[in-house]
Parts: sequence; structure tokens; C-alpha cells
Amino acid sequence: MANDLVTKSPASDADRILAEARSSLVRQQAGGRRGNVSIGQRSAEMKRQHQARKAMLMAGAVAAIVVVAMGTGILINGIGFGGLFLTVLAIVAALGVLSQFPRLRVPELGSINRGSVRALVGNTELWLENQRRALPPPAVDVVDRLGVQLDALGLQLEGLDESLPAVGEVRKLVGEHLPELVSTYTSIPAQLRGEAHGGQSPDQQIAESLGRISNEIDSVTRQLAEGQIDKLAIRTKFLDYKYGDGPEAG
Repeated sequence: MANDLVTKSPASDADRILAEARSSLVRQQAGGRRGNVSIGQRSAEMKRQHQARKAMLMAGAVAAIVVVAMGTGILINGIGFGGLFLTVLAIVAALGVLSQFPRLRVPELGSINRGSVRALVGNTELWLENQRRALPPPAVDVVDRLGVQLDALGLQLEGLDESLPAVGEVRKLVGEHLPELVSTYTSIPAQLRGEAHGGQSPDQQIAESLGRISNEIDSVTRQLAEGQIDKLAIRTKFLDYKYGDGPEAG
């Protein structure tokens, strides 16, 4: 009986959610961790939705071109080989343009924390993916891990009352403090990021600070899974980067 209670505890649910998210992400990243690979399920879903909309636009454009060609053929009693060639050319051109545009819009720093929790997680993941190539390898590894953690955190936040102070603090942690940390680092000239200031270089500091946030998100996710919303408190020690030994001070 005791073993059953432990197995079905909220804490074990949190472990299960994290394990499932990691497993899903491993499958997504089988082709490589860099490039345009999604760091989380939510950003991957947003990309699929974007591609589906583009596919619909392509289908609509092809249908419109064919209808125009058929209508022209009826009016002038056939379009001939030249008309058929122009029709095919128009279809190829339309598909070429629509395959590139519209592009998936990466949220700006100030708009990441807007919308629902689901939108917050997706916006944060997309934004981090766009910043990933500017980060040093150790920090990139943490960002990849953050994608899995954000998916799990989003599942815990969905359905909670948005007016709860604890939920507001979580939104600030994910939608404001985390992006601001990365933005502070990327604002440092690239040639200075490897130079030590106060004992550490910005490259080292960003990896360390992202690790602190990763640990905080993991802690918050587990507290929410255990139903400890009333006891939830966001620690802000990771903000020392802003005033102490972090990238901005460096």
C-alpha cells in the first residue's frame, strides 16, 4: 500500500512529465541538436501550425492560378502551349515565394510574456531558439534542457488561476528574467565574451546563470506538481548576474 502511494504521488507525476518531455525531445532531435531543431514541444507545435497555414496558402494559390487559366481558356477558346507554359511558370513562382514567405515570426523581447501560459511557453522557446547560435556551447546545452523544462512547467500552469501571485512570479521568471539574461549577454560584443572580468568571462557567467534558472524552473515545476501553490516562492538569487558577477557586470 505504501509503495502504491509513493508511486502515485504528485512528485512522481512531475518526474513522469519531465521524463516524457525528455523522451519526446530526444525523438525530435534525432537529426541533430543545433540548426533549426525545436528545443521544446510547444515551439515545435507552433512551427507545424505555421507550416500548415503555408500549405493552405500554397494550395489556394495553385487553385486560383488554375481557375484563372481555365477561365481564360474558356473565354479565348483555349490558351495553347504558351498559355499552359505560363500557367506552370506561375504555379512554380507562387510555390517558390510561399515556401519562403511568410516566415514564422519570432516574438520580440517585450512581447514574450503576453497571452496565455501556452503562448508564453511557445514564445519563450521560439525566442531562445533564435538566440541559441549566439551562445557558447555550455549555454546552448542548458537552453536545450530548458525547452524540456518549459514544456513540463507549462503543463503544470495550465488551468491555474492567472491572478495568483505565484503564477505571476513564474511568468516573470520565464517570460522576462530568462530572456533578459540572454539579451544582456548577446549585447556584449562577441570579441569580449571570452575575456575574464572579475574572475569569470561572460561565456562562463551566462552558462552558470542559465543553469540557476534551469534549476529554479525544475523546482517550481515539482512544487506545482505537489500542489504547493500556496507555498510557492520564486528565489531570485539568479538575478545576482545583474548586480554581481554576471554578464552585465562583466
